[in-house]
Amino acid sequence: MGNVRELGPISLCSPCPGLRVTEVDWQRLRNGTAHHTQEYPGSNLVVRRGQRFTFTLELNRPLESEETLIFTVETGPQASEALHTKAVFQTSELERGDTWMAVKEAQTENTTTFSLASPPNAVIGRYQLSARVSSRRKHSDRKLGEFVLLFNPWCPEDDVFLDSEEERQEYVLNDSGIIFRGVEKRIRAQGWNFGQFEEDILNICLSILDRTPSYQDDPATDVSHRHDPVYITRAVSAMVNSNNDRGVVQGQWQGKYGGGTSPLHWRGSVAILHKWFKGRFKPVKYGQCWVFAGVMCTVLRCLGIATRVVSNFNSAHDTDRNLSVDKYVDSFGRTLEDLTEDSMWNFHVWNESWFARRDLGPSYNGWQVLDATPQEESEGVFRCGPASVTAIREGDVHLAHDGPFVFAEVNADYITWLWNEDESRERVYSDTKKIGRCISTKAVGSDSRVDITSLYKYPEGSQKERQVYSKAVKKLFSVEASGRRARVRRGGGRGLWRDDLLEPATKPSITGKFKVLEPPVLGHDLKLALCLTSLTSRAQRVQVNLSGATILYTRRPVAEILHESHTVKLGPEEEKKIPIAISYSQYKEDLTEDKKILLAAMCLVTKGEKLLVEKDITLEDFITIKVLGPAVVGVAVGVEVMVLNPLSERVKDCSLMVEGSGLLQGQLSIDVPSLDPQEKASVQFKITPFKSGPRQLQVDFVSPHFPDIKGFVIIHVATAK
Repeated sequence: MGNVRELGPISLCSPCPGLRVTEVDWQRLRNGTAHHTQEYPGSNLVVRRGQRFTFTLELNRPLESEETLIFTVETGPQASEALHTKAVFQTSELERGDTWMAVKEAQTENTTTFSLASPPNAVIGRYQLSARVSSRRKHSDRKLGEFVLLFNPWCPEDDVFLDSEEERQEYVLNDSGIIFRGVEKRIRAQGWNFGQFEEDILNICLSILDRTPSYQDDPATDVSHRHDPVYITRAVSAMVNSNNDRGVVQGQWQGKYGGGTSPLHWRGSVAILHKWFKGRFKPVKYGQCWVFAGVMCTVLRCLGIATRVVSNFNSAHDTDRNLSVDKYVDSFGRTLEDLTEDSMWNFHVWNESWFARRDLGPSYNGWQVLDATPQEESEGVFRCGPASVTAIREGDVHLAHDGPFVFAEVNADYITWLWNEDESRERVYSDTKKIGRCISTKAVGSDSRVDITSLYKYPEGSQKERQVYSKAVKKLFSVEASGRRARVRRGGGRGLWRDDLLEPATKPSITGKFKVLEPPVLGHDLKLALCLTSLTSRAQRVQVNLSGATILYTRRPVAEILHESHTVKLGPEEEKKIPIAISYSQYKEDLTEDKKILLAAMCLVTKGEKLLVEKDITLEDFITIKVLGPAVVGVAVGVEVMVLNPLSERVKDCSLMVEGSGLLQGQLSIDVPSLDPQEKASVQFKITPFKSGPRQLQVDFVSPHFPDIKGFVIIHVATAK
């Protein structure tokens, strides 16, 4: 028996005198196992739509053969059958998949077991169940209790059906994951605790739906749309950020986090959602793209929609929908912030959810892009998606929702303009095809990185890729009836012809690249070289203007740390290296928590040729985590963490911040002793797992002297014998 509810006598108003319900057994264990909802805590029954669940009524006398129970389920305010938020039905032996139904499974004396099933397109959310006995006289329903109904990826008739048990385990039931960050050449894995089965999280996720502007304006109609994953995911995309609706997380990209928490200090979604809920829906400070994606993944997995986190490296933010990221630089390759509206982020993180697109047709079923990071408005609200990944790959950018923005994120051309003092501009040769690299997500059942770039676009430079790009351009840019070409306005009053955007810059007679001579380590000097190679059989002179800056992951410069010029004479087909050294003292004060530096070399060749060479660097750090023995539910096990002071100075006031769903209740803070320059230290502590299966333990090495150093380990917890 599971979750027995003693009601006290509830009369069902039978014509035969005195029929009363004395207990309701919701059979939480049996239903939880069958519906894959046993991990949700609390006393409420949680089930999935399109699937039977059972409960038992204890009556004060046997149910007579001529007596039939009539059940009523309802959700939301002003529930009505017309809006499909209320259903009235009686026990029947006939199974119908398109409506609510009840079957009397068994009866022994005063105990009767029923099974109820919802249609696979039922509204999800909190339901009330009531019942009465059929008779000629009109009697009011008597409340039996409440349950929560979720989407059902195990049900073939549900729009969110996913036909792979391994993927359902990963994308619905896994409560931890990995978010990939860094730069294209140095991708780093960061652990994230989704925690969808933690205390109160389901209640909070349902509360998010009730805080949407649509619900506030017309709650009955809003609830009636909650059968549709397109509607739900679009609403959640808007509510996870706080720009329009006092949503969950407030974004901050300026590198200043006073009055809140740095985005890099969050290790999961649970603390964020609890803070928002307990703070009476005041937005939580602060988040950046991976935080928005992590929280959204928690909410959608919790509601039963298969969801994963996706990272796009060299991600375009195209503000004007011209499929071009236009960057304006000065003669040292430094970005001119007041002229450059578009941007290319080192990486950007969004979500994909799996469901059918009845609004678009079956060709566009499957993974759908959703992005809660507030970048651009969609129909007046900061949200993005769902956009079909198939539609993005095929260039069908006209389809709902927000196809042009997502297509640009992975396909835009990267155009560099040299802005001269007389306000003229010149196209600079650079890598135009660097957008949308190494699109990554966590592998099913392992910590590996899977490259899913091919789901978003055909191979770069292939005939099919160019055809799709041209198709997208034609759908975005209409030719006016007079035959004039469509024009795209830029900031500052400049206008770019679309034809100009597609014309490549003149290829210079030299090539260039930055080469890292030693691994770039936090706290150490940086040693690199700019390698220039002549492609001609004649000698030439090159003016090289070097600049370097600490940056945010959005590539927004924070402070300049390098500014120097060189004149290089290159012989025929000769290669030369310009050594570059940046001391720790040059960058230590201005390094952000992103630990990123951008180097640029503007190379001015004789005959007016121009080449821009760029290099994004992420500084490396060190932490190792080791579990000292087998992990078993209810048994303490030791953990050893090895940390390193990366600096050439003594540091103190350091600590370890530890978190892990199913391993720890809340967060654990452990002091780390003072560390001499470059000193390693071992810190040991114990944890007592309380859930079995693969569990993620996150450990951050936190110091006021340098950015957080983050690590995680997967611990396989066995059930106690």
